[in-house]
Amino acid sequence: MLQEMTNSPKTLGADLRALRKSRGLTLTHLSEILGRSVGWLSQVERDISSPTIEELRKMAETLNVPVSLFFGQSDAKADEVGRIVRKSGRRKIGGGDVGLVEELLSPDLTDEFEVLRSVFAPNAKLSSFVTRPTQEVGYVISGSLNLWIATDKFELTAGDSFRIRGEQFKWANPAKTDAVVIWVIAPPIY
Repeated sequence: MLQEMTNSPKTLGADLRALRKSRGLTLTHLSEILGRSVGWLSQVERDISSPTIEELRKMAETLNVPVSLFFGQSDAKADEVGRIVRKSGRRKIGGGDVGLVEELLSPDLTDEFEVLRSVFAPNAKLSSFVTRPTQEVGYVISGSLNLWIATDKFELTAGDSFRIRGEQFKWANPAKTDAVVIWVIAPPIY
């Protein structure tokens, strides 16, 4: 069984299925939102059918992820698929509009968690608190990051780590250099 899991290719369909399930959506419910049949959505999740860009946009909106997540499935060597993510094969997540650029370090979104490399630009900040139904752990590789969890403010530097358990949080990079953080989120949100 483990051998089957490690050799199975991870694809757009597998990521879509993992995201749908993590949001508690059934095939029927998502297909109704998309205005498509259950059979078609099932085929997309099994990589038999391919959605159009407009269908991908609607899926991304419904699942609350950037559409860019559905692109960039790297062509890995057969023995690396689902196991190895090369630096050149990382998928970028989001557009960096708040001074944050994230890359998916996990091979795909089919696990119980996802691992991201987050780069916070100098003086970038998330002005409003966000709350996610997740458990999150981060490790500051370089730079510094101010992190508010609920009402507490923490000043983090390289080597520090943190955990957020479904609490409201926001962040700011007060420095003149990038802050780089490895971020683990369960369940996957991207």
